[in-house]
Amino acid sequence: MMTQPMPPAGRILLTYEDYCALPNDGRRYEVLEGVLCVTPSPSTRHQRISRRLELILALHVEENHLGEVFYAPMDVVLSPHNVVQPDLIFIGRERNHLITDKNIAGPPDLVVEILSPASAETDRRLKAQLYARYGVDHYWLVDPDAETLEEYCREGDVFVHIGTYQGLVTFVPRCFSALSLDLARVWG
Repeated sequence: MMTQPMPPAGRILLTYEDYCALPNDGRRYEVLEGVLCVTPSPSTRHQRISRRLELILALHVEENHLGEVFYAPMDVVLSPHNVVQPDLIFIGRERNHLITDKNIAGPPDLVVEILSPASAETDRRLKAQLYARYGVDHYWLVDPDAETLEEYCREGDVFVHIGTYQGLVTFVPRCFSALSLDLARVWG
């Protein structure tokens, strides 16, 4: 069982209320374990991949009445001290009560993070641990440079690696068994 890191003596843990008071200055803020994190704007390749993947998923989800797909920036409040902005989010019909006017108040069914040099380590380690601990069932890591999609499923409070799909292959995600996702459409 993973323990939550203890903040250094005298350090203030930020909350969602603190996060909401931040200026609307175009920066991408997150609060991870009470610590404010800022990441630079994504690259154009990152944005293209995000848009393509979001369109594929949104179409499938809408056609099959499965729930809703959201894309960044969208606040996901996992706890008062953990507010994240994943690149893509899927909320199944059974969990639509998590969708509020202001944010997603709880763990999505699927979180997709598109790796960048500034975010890769955080996405692979800290955010993966947080997502698993707070109940996200499916986690995908997309690497634009390597053209890979890594699929993870939660078992208990950890993610288990299901597979890595590279290049121009098609894969059927565990969370969408009726979807044959052609990665050639994602990489462009």
